[in-house]
Amino acid sequence: MQAALLPDRGVVKVVGDDARPLLDRLLTCDMDKVAPGKARFAALLTPQGKIIADFIITEIDPAEGAGFFLDCPRAIAPTLVEKLNFYKLRAKAIIEDLSDVLGVMAFWDDAGLSEYGLAYIDPRLEALGSRAMLPPHLAAEAAKDLGADLTDADAYEVRRITLGIPRGGSDFAYGDTFPHEADMDQLGGIDFHKGCYVGQEVVSRVEHRATARNRIVPIDYGEFAPMSGLPVMAGEKTVGTLTATAKGRGIAMLRLDRLEDAQKQGTALTAGGITIEPLQPAWAKFTVPGAKSS
Repeated sequence: MQAALLPDRGVVKVVGDDARPLLDRLLTCDMDKVAPGKARFAALLTPQGKIIADFIITEIDPAEGAGFFLDCPRAIAPTLVEKLNFYKLRAKAIIEDLSDVLGVMAFWDDAGLSEYGLAYIDPRLEALGSRAMLPPHLAAEAAKDLGADLTDADAYEVRRITLGIPRGGSDFAYGDTFPHEADMDQLGGIDFHKGCYVGQEVVSRVEHRATARNRIVPIDYGEFAPMSGLPVMAGEKTVGTLTATAKGRGIAMLRLDRLEDAQKQGTALTAGGITIEPLQPAWAKFTVPGAKSS
């Protein structure tokens, strides 16, 4: 088992009598399904349906306190607090950025739940393991408690990229990406049966019309890694952007229709002159044209 403190993650707390209904009318997840020990993947969207922030949300056991805790990118935690407060109006809720005192740890490879901090299973994918919010100085003790080898965040990045799981701010841009493009619909980040929330109309339209042209897709490459940020080409045509690489695997945002055209024409994909191959992730219900199984 491995464990790592993730310095790029922050924590936002939402507490108060109206915390649950407030979040339910704002977020893409059904807050009735969030409970102690039952985390959910979710996002706050713009009215146009684009991602302001994505995060994992969990609830603390009432016997140990109160409130909901959002495991989010630390860089956008202040923006998330600002936006939630904007929508709060007269709701009885307090929204705080706790990133200066709480960090997020990840545990993977047959990981259990830590006895330290607020622990939860990563709701996106079983292979991602579990996580815990805790003061960073307790990281070594938490790893030891589970018998995990404490490593660095780069090891977790390799795991994430190998599994093809998108990371906001790296694989897609906040404020400019729809949830389907970031595969949130594939990773349990959208509840299509709940009531209204900000941006729902756009998200529902994309779902029912199956009009998501851009998708985050895992890729494979050979010995030499192309540089992240390079365009993915099919001959002279741009089909997307390479966003991350690690030990033979990578992630790209690709246009599926252009990928299908390239596959039909037998045109190889390249990034910086290096051949890459799209992969079909086991967790995805959409089809990646011309992809081999990951």
